[in-house]
Amino acid sequence: MAPMPQPDRDPLAATRRLLIDGTNLLHAISKAAGGAGAAPPAALIGRLRGVIPAPVAIELVFDGPPERGLRNERIASGVVVRYGGGRTADSVILTMIEDVRLVDGADGTATLLVVTDDRDLRHGSRLRGARTAGSAWLLGRLGSGRLASPSIGNPRPPRPVAGGVPNDPAREEAERRGWTPGRGATTKKGNPRKAPKGSGTGRMPP
Repeated sequence: MAPMPQPDRDPLAATRRLLIDGTNLLHAISKAAGGAGAAPPAALIGRLRGVIPAPVAIELVFDGPPERGLRNERIASGVVVRYGGGRTADSVILTMIEDVRLVDGADGTATLLVVTDDRDLRHGSRLRGARTAGSAWLLGRLGSGRLASPSIGNPRPPRPVAGGVPNDPAREEAERRGWTPGRGATTKKGNPRKAPKGSGTGRMPP
């Protein structure tokens, strides 16, 4: 076994291939979103490519059989999705690390970064010379505040008003058009003029 590499402050600094425990990551996303249910694997592909530098190859490994349209192949630029089928994703990832170690030795495995929260997988990966990072690191790059995006077409919340009283559409329309006097309103015509001096008794005309 290769010596266990030390943790990196910047996991991507020496990374050429990013091996992601996809099933584990989907559960972490669900937990961060308040248990709203695991996102489909396809939802990760575009977002991951957007937050990982282009020279780094991304390989997502999931448990179970492949979903329709995702069959152990390249899906996007530099992104490959694999499914364990009858094997676990952990076993597939460890085999991938072993293959690199046999061909390129410790120098090759040192360029691999495995993202998982599974303790056994992290330990096995590091024993084989790969580096590891937790799901929290990757979720931080994705932006945890955007994990549960609002659905399209959600209504805009009501505009706040003073005192917390809901807006009255009729009143808002009147304010928009401007006030005009109606029935019972008094029309103000300005200051009344005084009668000219010497005009008679000083009584107001009828």
